[in-house]
This record gives sequence, structure tokens and C-alpha cells, in this order.
Amino acid sequence: MKGRCLSLAALAALAACERAPAPPPRGEPHPAAASYGRVDVGPDLASFYAARGNRPLWVARRGVRPGAERAVRRIADAGDDGLDPARYGAADLQAALAAARQGDPGALAHFELLLSRAFTAYVRDLRVPRTASLALAEPDVGPSAPPPRAVLEALAAAPSLSGGIDDATRMNPLYEALRRGNGRWRAGRRSGDEALVRANLDRARAIPAGGRAIVVDTASARLWMIDGQRVEGPMRVIVGKPNMQTPMLASRLRWVVLNPYWNIPPDLARERARKVLRQGPGLIARENIEILSDWSDSARPIPAAAVSWGAVASGRRSLRLRQRPGGANVMGKIKFMMENRLGIYLHDFPDKSLFARDDRRLSSGCVRLSDAPRLARWLFRGTPPQPRGRAPEQRVDLPEPVPVYLTYLTVLPGGPEGLTFQPDSYARERGRTPIRQAGVKED
Repeated sequence: MKGRCLSLAALAALAACERAPAPPPRGEPHPAAASYGRVDVGPDLASFYAARGNRPLWVARRGVRPGAERAVRRIADAGDDGLDPARYGAADLQAALAAARQGDPGALAHFELLLSRAFTAYVRDLRVPRTASLALAEPDVGPSAPPPRAVLEALAAAPSLSGGIDDATRMNPLYEALRRGNGRWRAGRRSGDEALVRANLDRARAIPAGGRAIVVDTASARLWMIDGQRVEGPMRVIVGKPNMQTPMLASRLRWVVLNPYWNIPPDLARERARKVLRQGPGLIARENIEILSDWSDSARPIPAAAVSWGAVASGRRSLRLRQRPGGANVMGKIKFMMENRLGIYLHDFPDKSLFARDDRRLSSGCVRLSDAPRLARWLFRGTPPQPRGRAPEQRVDLPEPVPVYLTYLTVLPGGPEGLTFQPDSYARERGRTPIRQAGVKED
């Protein structure tokens, strides 16, 4: 082994059949490897083979291991992932596999190294999006690619090579379904945009596999709850208006708020002020709204008669309004909170009729839930918290943090052709500039 390249000689000797002549003295090439050059595998893979005494992974003394052919097929089908098989030398791999089937030790060694290099590169590209698609509110909530050596070490430790390949290529169930649908769609190729499919596969790659997660697709305004490979949903949700778009964001839900206040955004506070000018200050009491002196924790209530409603309505003066908990509260009975600088969260919503609409881009950026109790049961594993009396803003921590991914998928699995193309509701596709994303504290 020298530098980034690994000689085929040692691998060829180990891959030779049991009755082959002894390998040549140390430092001399194995005769069977003479017709093959050195394979640039990089230091990480070279260290993997050095640590195992150059023992092969994909081949044995008598030929190619069955799992290796499975890995070659997966690379050849990389187009189903929206990836280019040529990037991994798929044609060269097929030729090397055909040669290795003849049992020549040099051909076996050559195939071994080509496949290790190709498969680890494929797994890296599979696990991590080619383009940034989700803003990470927490740095470790996004996907990560295992180092090449770690990929091969996991394969070597797996009970079977085929099982190890399944583990290495396993993705989140939404991506898996989209990949299968793309395979069907590519076989038929009846209609649609291939570049658009690739972009959506890339976005779906931003959702790591394993464990529990919540996925909100803002394009279709739907939510899924994922536990390993089990999926619950979809649940209809309401997302941001076209001019206050729900962002593409990854964070973790960590706690819920029972009996929440609704802190009314400034633009809606101005609307309330204009209504007060038309209907009188009794509107504030009828809507169960509090007027507060400022935005500090020590803010004090002030009477409606003390407010210059004309100044608030015109925007010359700001005013803090919040709606008390209750049946008409826009937050409903529960908010699901996660860290992010935009103040985005998920919450209950009292007017269930809005969820029947096809176009559910109605909020100021946060995600309204059609069935918040269902999500609470799922998060708390069947026993959702109950408020202790009527006190507002009761915080309850989740049993464990759960990642949440707000994504944007204009292509989903399903339909007679394998894929369903959705409207580009936020005009983010094909190079169009998106309208500003929401940065709000309340819906």
C-alpha cells in the first residue's frame, strides 16, 4: 500500500483459490494481478484493508460473494435515486464483475477495490443532499454521511453481506417510496420533468433514516408521523400564505404548551384596531383579548379606553395584544414547540372547516393541525398530557425530543405512473425566486 493507491497483489493472493501456488515473495506482484493496475481508493479505504490484513470483503477464494452482485445492481439502478450511475463507474463495475466471475485472482482483486470505492461513494451521495434544502435549527438534526471506512466496517460486521447492504442503503420511508415510484415512472416515462424528480429526491434525502420523526410537506399541506419504517398519516395541515411561506426547516419538538395564549402579530393587531374603530372597544372583550403595556415578561394589562386605536390602526403606534386560552383561541388547546430563530411551531386550530379546503395556504407561517390530539398521543406514546386547571401557558416536556422536518415536495409517490406531480404552490421550482419565508412569533 502506497499513498492513496492500493496494490492488487496482496488482495489477489488472498483471493486466489485454495490450490493455487503460493504467492511470490513480499514486495513482488502476484502474477495474476500483473494485467491490472493500481486502484485509487483513498487513504480511508486503504486503512480499512490494512487493518484487516488485506482480507477481501466482496470476494472469496472461489469467486464473488452473492451480496456483491446485489451491490452492483444497486449502483446500476442509481438513476432511481436521481443519481448518475456513471459517477460510480457502473459500466466498469459490470465489466469487472464479469471478469471476476471467471475466478481469476487478479480480476477478483480488481473488482473488490472498484466495488468498495463505488459503493462507499454511492452511500455518501445517498445519505446527504447534493444541494442545501433545509435550514438546520440544530446542527445534528440533519443527515450525515458515514466515512468510507465506517461503511465497509459495518458491512464486514453484518451477519450477512446482503443484510449489510440493506442497512447501508436504508433511507427514510418517504424517500424509499419516492425512489420506488421513480423506478416505475422511469420505466414508463409518460409525462413529467426528470430534473424536478431529481430535485425532490434530493429534498427527501435531507430527512435522516431511523427513529421517530415528523415530516410536514408544505406543498401538499400534509403531515406524516414516522417511527422507523412505520408511517402514520397523512394528516391535513394549514401552512403559510404565499407571501408568508412556511420555511424549509429541520428542528426538534421538545415540549408542548397547554392552554396557550395567542400572541397576535402586529399586522393582525392593526386589523383588530380598525375593527375597534368600526365596532367599538367591546370587540376586545368579546374576542377574549388582553391589551398589554409592552412585550416584557412584566407587562401589565391596560384598559381598551387607554389605547389610541387610530394610531394603532394606521401603524403609527404598535400594540401588544394576546388572546386568552379558550375555545375560540387561534392556538387551540396545545402548541408543539421547537427551537428555531423564525418562531415557527405546530399548533391546534379551532376552525376545522378550513382543513377541508384544497388550498390550505392560510397561516402566517406556522403549521396548524387538523388533529392535534392525535399528534399529542403519538408524541407521548398514547398518554397525552392534560392541563392542570385553567392556568395559561402550561409547559410539558416531551418524553424525548422528536425531529421535525418542514420540507417542500412537488413530487410524491403514487398514482398510476408511480409518481404524482403536485402544484408548485410556493413557486420555488425551476429557478424561480421564492417569496420571502415567514419569520413570525405567532401564527
